[in-house]
Amino acid sequence: MELRNMTLIESFFLIGILQDSRFPELICLIITCLYLVAMASNGVLLLLIAMDNRLHVPMYFMLSQLSLMDLLFASVVAPKTLVDYLCGQNTISFTACGLQMFLALTLGGAEDILLAFMAYDRYVAIRHPLNYMVIMRPKVCWFMVVTSWLLASLSALVHTIYTMHFPFCRAQEIHHLLCEIPPLLKLACADTSQYKLILYTTGVTFLLMPLSAIFASYTLVLTAVFHMPSAQGRQKALLTCSSHLTVVGLYYGAAMFMYVLPSAYHSPQQENIISVFYTIVTPALNPLIYSLRNKDVLGALKKVMWKGPTVRRF
Repeated sequence: MELRNMTLIESFFLIGILQDSRFPELICLIITCLYLVAMASNGVLLLLIAMDNRLHVPMYFMLSQLSLMDLLFASVVAPKTLVDYLCGQNTISFTACGLQMFLALTLGGAEDILLAFMAYDRYVAIRHPLNYMVIMRPKVCWFMVVTSWLLASLSALVHTIYTMHFPFCRAQEIHHLLCEIPPLLKLACADTSQYKLILYTTGVTFLLMPLSAIFASYTLVLTAVFHMPSAQGRQKALLTCSSHLTVVGLYYGAAMFMYVLPSAYHSPQQENIISVFYTIVTPALNPLIYSLRNKDVLGALKKVMWKGPTVRRF
């Protein structure tokens, strides 16, 4: 087979879940609905947090950043997937593939770190309620958000540049929903074993360190919750924590399947399904998980609908 340097490659072919499915029309409809739900629910949540003064607290500021990441994450993948299917094409240029990889890694990594900071926020709120607004002051919140974006973007940039520098001499069909590292490395004609080991190590570190921080935070949180004298206080604390833990489970479960579980234990079809889950399904579910059981958010929605907004910056 002819060896072609990466500089000669103009495009790849994305063979995603729509191309591999026996019912592409149904899958296309489901993805469209999920994307619209993700856009609407995250958009509404962002507006509510910006408009209602009662939501101008650190918890909801962090939640607004999560909604922003989810909204952008879904937009990186779903529109192109749907347009390609409807137009009967599934090509992506070499440059666009690298850009999509960088954006997906940045948004996924930022959400990974942000969820750990959100767990710390819940720890401070429950273990140190009197000093909560002092500890979680605006500068600290912005530091957490900027740190999430910065670390994720730096990691994404390094991995994207290193992945795209490989020569690709095999079939240019990427059997995946989007340009991600594991399926793209399968097309490389160079030895990628060392890089795969590095990728696995960094993936484990990037996922397990925040996850360990989350578990540590919630161990302390639950200890404090069960010692609360008020049953109503315990119920409210557990409700808030359970929402966050549900989101953590959805995100980390899919991410660990893709980047921690060795590729020998999952097929390209399974990878396609999981990629839909963490790029489209999870962004659609996250705001619903947080808002449907949250009296503050529902109250803000009713207030905006009936009385109009009152805006104050965080």
